[in-house]
Amino acid sequence: MNAKTYTEGLAELREVRDEIKPLERQLAKVQAELDKLQARRDQKIVELGVFEKARADRLATSAGVSVIDVVALVPSLGPQEPESAPTGAAPTDSAAGDHPEPQAPAQAIKEPAGAPAPDLQRQDPESGDRAAALNRLRVAAADGAFDLEVLDEPAAAPVPAPAPAPVPTGEQERMLPSIPEGAAGDRWIYAEPNLTSKRPNFKQATRQMAFLDTATGVLVWQAGTVTLDLGRASVAEILTAVYATVPADVERIYITAGDPWHQNAGRHPWLKDAVAEWLNGPLPDGWQVESSRGKDRQAGHLVHPRNPVGRWQRGKDQHTEIRSVGEWFDPAGADPATVRAAFVELWKALRRHWDDVVLMGSPSQTGRDLWSRTIPAKAGAKWADGYPVMSQEIRGLLHATAGQGRTELITPPRVPERVPGWYEADRTFAYAKHTWTSGVGVPQRVTAAAFAAMSEKEQADALFSPSHWQVRVTIPRDWDHVGLLPAPAPGERAWHYPYEGGRTFVTWAGGAEVNLALRNPLQPWRIEILDGLVWEKGDPLKEWSNKLKDAWRSLRAVGEVHGDEQQRQAARLASRAVRSILLYGIGTFAQRPRITTGSLELGAGGEVPEIPDGARLTGLTDTHVTWERNGGFARDPYAHPEWAAGVWSAARAALLSGPTGTKDPETGKPARAGALHLPAGSILAFRTDAIYSSVRPDWPYSGEPGDYLLKGAMSWEQTTPTTDEEFYVLQALGRQALEAEEL
Repeated sequence: MNAKTYTEGLAELREVRDEIKPLERQLAKVQAELDKLQARRDQKIVELGVFEKARADRLATSAGVSVIDVVALVPSLGPQEPESAPTGAAPTDSAAGDHPEPQAPAQAIKEPAGAPAPDLQRQDPESGDRAAALNRLRVAAADGAFDLEVLDEPAAAPVPAPAPAPVPTGEQERMLPSIPEGAAGDRWIYAEPNLTSKRPNFKQATRQMAFLDTATGVLVWQAGTVTLDLGRASVAEILTAVYATVPADVERIYITAGDPWHQNAGRHPWLKDAVAEWLNGPLPDGWQVESSRGKDRQAGHLVHPRNPVGRWQRGKDQHTEIRSVGEWFDPAGADPATVRAAFVELWKALRRHWDDVVLMGSPSQTGRDLWSRTIPAKAGAKWADGYPVMSQEIRGLLHATAGQGRTELITPPRVPERVPGWYEADRTFAYAKHTWTSGVGVPQRVTAAAFAAMSEKEQADALFSPSHWQVRVTIPRDWDHVGLLPAPAPGERAWHYPYEGGRTFVTWAGGAEVNLALRNPLQPWRIEILDGLVWEKGDPLKEWSNKLKDAWRSLRAVGEVHGDEQQRQAARLASRAVRSILLYGIGTFAQRPRITTGSLELGAGGEVPEIPDGARLTGLTDTHVTWERNGGFARDPYAHPEWAAGVWSAARAALLSGPTGTKDPETGKPARAGALHLPAGSILAFRTDAIYSSVRPDWPYSGEPGDYLLKGAMSWEQTTPTTDEEFYVLQALGRQALEAEEL
């Protein structure tokens, strides 16, 4: 085939496209109507299914669906089997949690002789009084290491350290970076010169917004509501239809439903490819991809598989972006008018705490901007000159060694193939619980030798300070519960949680998790300190978090008591947006390497143009190529990965064991909740702030941050999920079953 034949073929293809378009418009309208009717039918099935004499076969016949479809909507109408205790299974394999985490190239770990951490586990696990625990311990020097002995117990012959358990066959763990030894590593410990987080002296520019449902064509903005003919909802059709209706000063279009960037997902192996094709589609005359906007580094598209951002401009003065409202919250079927009302309620709730609040494009941008306006401004106040940014070496180390939320699916034979139930317990607004203290200033490096030379009180103080530790971990031989500490999993950018008794591994972990391993309520793990970073205690996130928690509580209250259903729904959505502001605001402190994406048009004969130096090709369509380039770490004055790492570590530790805010009626001490307070073999999965188990958690819930809310429940026997697809099916069914149970 030559270039002429190829060009003629493209012309013929366009003719076919033009014939398909009107038929697809008709199909889209019919499909939208069908989706509404099916949703109405399913809702009616759920409503009727709670009747005590309801039968799945009668409902199926009346609805024109199968009995299986009815049971999926109303699980209580399925076969009911008596509960049975889960049968234990000896753990033989590790379930790797595939939550992606970035990985920076650095030197492999050299394992120096470690200093055993203080035996904090020997204190009462339900007590927070570490001073009492330290009074029961003494340090004895032995062969240059430190072992802890209990004074009020008789002397016993030393027990040999257990031999490491073999790593399961087929695993090849990646090596995490470490701080270089000696002076080379000490040179990492500094703050970037002339780079601090300071309170801004300006107000962000306000951008007018519109809200568009691309499935129905309904557009809502400040001046009113219209229904547009969007055709196939391409970029060109959206820009043309919207700006024929709204003024040019509307600079942000939120898509509330329809996900137009997924319309050709079936033609691509990856969603990002479909998104890139949609973003780089033909544009109306006069429009182009936004290449720059003053000092705005956000110019250009963000190719995200589910929440992409497209940015375009017409001439020099008109700029617009199309975004997904899913960045802020799941609209859960809300129409564009309700979504807009949610943004209004969000602004009003934040306005009570920040006079200069501006809702920016994403919750992460908004969160960081609001935080910057809580930096001390009073002259002479501590940190009024700004919070220092760590060296690029420390930021790179934290980027590579500090994971986010725990994601793990635990499969047979670690758990039975059939379990007596399925329960989902999710921590409400969890990260807000762990922002009361953070590390500030330049950290102190604590090597194994330095740690060993400390007094027992100094060691405990270091471990309870904001800190990040390189540790050698040995799991007790008879351990039979879930893993406690993250470790580098096979493959890139992933973590798992070793659990095999007797296994030894080296990893990095935050102080909260190291303390949890030492003093968990079941059995202490052996921890040896190899290296560490310890920060001064401060509260840089406390004021910001407290204000957001207050806004969240007020919106939740409105969502429960307001007399208008639309306003109740809007307030509930706004409260979820506040959660996103804090959650993703914390994520922005982590500072990932800057990834730049771009696209170039193919040549006249289909030739691929030259992409920028250092970029890699990520997508190819009939008209464009898409590229991506890793720009490394920028000099970002708001880069504080030490804060994000501390919150994530504390949240992962609390997922295993943490206080509930209520007292145990039997002991009078703070009651605790978490995976370690459920039977061994009952934990089926972790998803960031949620625990999935085969037994029903009986934990108090008061609606406060960190409390466990029961979100899903099926009290009859289930097949244990072994894939993510099976997991998400059970997650949905469990939530539907609990909702039906509570009707």
